[in-house]
Amino acid sequence: MTKIDVTKIPKKRLYTGEEIPCIGLGTFGSDRFSSEEVSNAVAGAIRAGYRMIDCAACYGNEAEIGEVFRQVMEEGTVERKDLFVMTKVWNDMHGDGDVLIALAKSLKDLKLDYVDLYFLHWPFPNYHAPGCDVDSRNPDSKPFTVERFMKTWRQMERLVDLGLARNIGMSNMTIPKLEAVLPLLRIKPVACEIELHPCFQQQELFDYLVAHDIQPVGYMPIGSPRRPERDMMPEDIADLEMPKLQAVAKAHGISPATASIKWAVQRGQIPIPFSLHHYTENLECVTTEPLTEEEMASIATLERGNRLVKGQVFLWPGAKDWHDLWDEDGVIVK
Repeated sequence: MTKIDVTKIPKKRLYTGEEIPCIGLGTFGSDRFSSEEVSNAVAGAIRAGYRMIDCAACYGNEAEIGEVFRQVMEEGTVERKDLFVMTKVWNDMHGDGDVLIALAKSLKDLKLDYVDLYFLHWPFPNYHAPGCDVDSRNPDSKPFTVERFMKTWRQMERLVDLGLARNIGMSNMTIPKLEAVLPLLRIKPVACEIELHPCFQQQELFDYLVAHDIQPVGYMPIGSPRRPERDMMPEDIADLEMPKLQAVAKAHGISPATASIKWAVQRGQIPIPFSLHHYTENLECVTTEPLTEEEMASIATLERGNRLVKGQVFLWPGAKDWHDLWDEDGVIVK
């Protein structure tokens, strides 16, 4: 196995001053791959040099990944302090006291005493069962409200006080939602995990996060061609088939997927690609020659508003369609 020199992996600095890897390994493969396949990829990735792993309770594979963490620490590949482990509270655990219960379960499964970053997976408690189809709706779903969100965030802050989460973050937020809650926080998120890839760059949101010292973490960094079928729509654009991206890749002798990851890191987000087989090249590409300014500018023109995770299953009774989840007119849709 190729092992990457960890000291050559660029770092990003959080507002706390903590430095973390500029790339991580995602673990959302549960709709396509078994927990064993995902955990095997995590083991291989850590041995190859990955030090950031992005998990989530709803992925259904934290127990298997926890066994990997135990193994790699026992064999001396890494110490706990070397890993930056992220996970997330799912939508069914937003109630009073539930966030602590959720993290306790994740810690037990991951075989850890603390996580480095704990995300609020979605900004509303609209639960749906894993693997449900795109037309599924929970009749108890509710629109976002500041009051509900802050009750959950206060629990997140308490996890930092208890030392169970060293940092906390948000995910799938919009500018109007952030504008509403940021003034109310005792502990600001260090990061916000959002969908980011060449055909969905979310430049306004990206700039907003950077301006507020919140690190953007980008999921689906190559446009997730293997995403769950419920998230595939006829109008979706395949990022990797864009001629400009292919031209950049060809100029460097790399794949369009690798070019997307290089672009993401150079732009300033932390990409968290999942791969069963290409994780080493995904990591290695951040240590090799950068894309030129002209190539970065070329990829910047690929923005198509191509949101792939639309979130239909989280809609509440009375909502029109998935656009209501994303506050596209600059106001929170209720």
